[in-house]
Amino acid sequence: MQHLISSYGYLAIFVLMVAESACIPVPSELIMTLGGALAAGAVPGTSLNLVGVIVAGTAGNVVGSYLAWAAGRFGGPAAVHRWGGWLRIGDRELDRATGWFVRYGPRAVLIGRLLPVVRTFISLPAGVGRMKLGRFSVYTVAGCVPWSFGLAIGGYELGRNWEKLAKNVEAASIVVAALIVVAALALFVRARRRSRAPA
Repeated sequence: MQHLISSYGYLAIFVLMVAESACIPVPSELIMTLGGALAAGAVPGTSLNLVGVIVAGTAGNVVGSYLAWAAGRFGGPAAVHRWGGWLRIGDRELDRATGWFVRYGPRAVLIGRLLPVVRTFISLPAGVGRMKLGRFSVYTVAGCVPWSFGLAIGGYELGRNWEKLAKNVEAASIVVAALIVVAALALFVRARRRSRAPA
């Protein structure tokens, strides 16, 4: 990844961030922190600008989110069946995500865009839940900007030590993913107990 971004600069950052937001598991934590570090001169011979890195990353994030939203909106459950095995999303998860969007609306997209792991596939159920494009756009941009900005600034400040930040964010991603799994299991157990309880 370092060679790719060092060689192709903003284009590589844009394309990789498009992939990450289009449900392809490419770590944005590494992309943006590396981009910020390169802007700080971590690798001799690269000439990236911090603002350019942030703009390229945010733009890629937004474009990839539109692609995933469109797949969910126009492909519907069929899109999930097609990608579901790879993304570990099945009918049950789709039903829960759709219900979540019906209940929480735009907040689900905004909060999801700021969470590691969740942010990668949050746009797909938003499309399936038929969230309006205007609202989706506002909340997607509002979530993408601070994520890309924060990681790029962190990489820039750390310079040659950018890998430390990337590893810390990756560890946080694992913790968040574990918490999400625990919360989902707790909700599942609670729902099962309620359904079995005598009326």
